[in-house]
This record gives sequence, structure tokens and C-alpha cells, in this order.
Amino acid sequence: MRLRSTAPRRAAGLLAATVLTASALAGCASTADTAADPAASPTAGETAKDCAAKATLTAPGKLTVGTDSPAYEPWFSDDDPTNGKGFESAVAYAVADRLGFAEDAVSWTKVRFNTSYAPGAKPFDFDINQISITPARQKAVDFSDGYYAAAQAVIALKGSKAASITSLADLKDLRLGAQTGTTSLTAIRDGIQPTTEASVFQDTNAAKQALQNGQVDAILADLPTAFYITAVEIPKGTIVGQFQPTTGQQEEFGLLAAKGSSLTPCLDLALAELKADGTLAGLEKQWLSDVVDVPVLQ
Repeated sequence: MRLRSTAPRRAAGLLAATVLTASALAGCASTADTAADPAASPTAGETAKDCAAKATLTAPGKLTVGTDSPAYEPWFSDDDPTNGKGFESAVAYAVADRLGFAEDAVSWTKVRFNTSYAPGAKPFDFDINQISITPARQKAVDFSDGYYAAAQAVIALKGSKAASITSLADLKDLRLGAQTGTTSLTAIRDGIQPTTEASVFQDTNAAKQALQNGQVDAILADLPTAFYITAVEIPKGTIVGQFQPTTGQQEEFGLLAAKGSSLTPCLDLALAELKADGTLAGLEKQWLSDVVDVPVLQ
């Protein structure tokens, strides 16, 4: 998905997470639209660091990571991906460490969300930006295994008609909106299928303003972002409920790499190591806070 948030970071306790979680353009570009280098494929018992040592990188000796700008809470802190604060910044550095890169060997580059999963060469080794793994996107780029499973959340204004809904069917007659290019927008169009065409916004600021102006009845975002929006940015807002957009499946965010990147299997190994020793779960708890009771819409 992602519908983003812009206010300064508040205490992590305000950022409750989902009940359903599983947990410059610069210089030359990395691999793209080519078959992965067989020599870089991991062997049995190989570590993520061993695998990465054989991979082709955007800049030799450096790990180049992409994300959008501004970089929003709670995924990043203080609009600074380089500080290691915020869930995705912390995950990026944890992955880098498992790949054998120290913090000073990690370089960040700005990549617009809508262009990250477009076909073609990439100015990064991997991108981390709340990018949902979808079959359509997998035709153009590689994804790692998921590092976070996100529910969609419905945000409305307290006291409004939308704030009293109790099921997905109740959403059909509402005016709904979401950021362009997101799975929240897809969830509205393909899942909820409202009687009124969904409003499409270029960014989160426009979506939030439309909600406050009464131009839409509700907007959709991933659940952690929805908590931040309602706790900090729109105090009169409320999270009506949460749902998974595909029946029986969880929507997962993945690290994105160029199609055929030799680093992709190494990213899977790094995430597997972080899951096995509890690091990933610890980062989720630290930056996205503890589980809370949000109604599940069915």
C-alpha cells in the first residue's frame, strides 16, 4: 500500500500495530531485466554475507538503498532514512549488516514510489518503501520474501456516518479515497467496489485534506500509518476497522530489486536470519508498538 504521514515523530507508544501482522538517480544503474548471475546463487549452508560477496552491486563495496522522499513516520524518523530510526530504516540497516555492510557502507538514494516497480534499470540494490508484493509488480521487478504483513485500515472522522460502519459491505455506499499507485486504492476498487468511483490522490497530504474537508467519507492506509495519522495528524480521525484485501492472504511488504538481480536470493537469506533470531520481530515491536484491538471488517 501506502498512504503516508508527515508530522514529526511522536513516542512509539502512539504507534500501535496490526492484529494481522506477521511480522539520486546517480551514476550507473544496477542489474535489470537480465537473468540472475548463476555464480551468485546461494549454496546450501551459505550465509547472507557469503551470498552478497558474489552479487553484482550498483557501486562496488557499497550497498545502495532506495526509498521515497519525504520519508514518513513510522517507517522512517525525522524524514531521514540514514539515521536508522523508524521501522524500515532499522530493517534496511539490519539487512545490510547481515549482507556484510557496515553503516558507513550504506548509501541512500531517492526513488519515487510509483517508479520503483516500473520495468528497467534501477539506481539501487534494493528499495524499501512499503511496497506490497503483487503478481503484476513481480513481472517487472524482483521481490524478497516479505518483511512485514500489513492490514488495510479505514480512516474516518469521529461522529461521521463512516465512523459507524461495521462491515466491508457498509463501505460500498461511501465516498472512499486513497493514494495513487497503492494497494489501498486497489483494495477499494477490486475488493470493496463502492458505488461511487474512488477518489485518487497524488499523496497523503491531499488525501488527509480531502477527508477533513468532507470531500470523501473515508480514506484507506496501512494500519501502522493509520494509527499515526489518527493519533498525531488528524486527532478528530478514527480507525473504523482493518481488513486484508485478498481473502485468505496477508498483504506483505517486500524489499524490491531489479528484475534478475543477483542480490535477491541474498536478501531472502538476510531476512531469514533476522526472523530466525528474533531481530525482525524486535524491530517491529520497537517501531510499530504492541498489538491493539482494532475491529476486523468482513
